[in-house]
Amino acid sequence: MDYDRLIAPAAAAMRPSGIRKFFDLAAEMPECISLGVGEPDFKTPWAVREAGIESLEHGRTRYTSNAGLKELRAEIARYLDRRMGLKYDPAKEVLVTVGGSEAIDMCIRTLVQPGDEVIIPEPCFVCYEPITTLSGGVPVHVACRQEDEFRTHQAPHHAFPQQPHRRGDGAGRP
Repeated sequence: MDYDRLIAPAAAAMRPSGIRKFFDLAAEMPECISLGVGEPDFKTPWAVREAGIESLEHGRTRYTSNAGLKELRAEIARYLDRRMGLKYDPAKEVLVTVGGSEAIDMCIRTLVQPGDEVIIPEPCFVCYEPITTLSGGVPVHVACRQEDEFRTHQAPHHAFPQQPHRRGDGAGRP
C-alpha cells in the first residue's frame, strides 16, 4: 500500500524546520548545550521529580480535565494576580497545556478560519507558519530587524490596511 497517498496534501507540503536540523546536529556534539527546542541545560530539580514520584505512588495516573487540574488553574490565577495584578477566573479563563507549542497551536486553530491572513513578525518561532497554513490561513510575513529592536517599522494594522480576512498580529515577538 502507498501510505504517502493517505497524507493530507497540506501536511505533505510541510518541510522540517531548520531548528530541527540544528537540534539533530547539536545532539551529535557532547560538548554542546542545545537550547534549540526549549530544553534547559540542567536536570529536573529533585523536588519536582519527588513530587512526580509521589503522585504516581498515590495513584494519580488518570487523565485530567482538558483544561488542566482545577487546583493548578486556581494557583496559576493566584500567581498572576499576586505577581502581575492580573485577574483571571480559573474556571473560565485559565487553560493548562503541556507546553508552549500546544498552546500556540490551539490559539491559532481556534482563531484562524480558512482564507484568514495572519501577520507573522519575523524572526519568529518556527511553528507559526505551518499551523497557520494547516488551519487554512494565509501567512503574511513582516520582517523585523535587530537595529529596530525587532519591532515592526509600523504596527501591522498600519503596515497592512485592514482586510476582511486579516486576523491581525497572530504571533508573539521573538
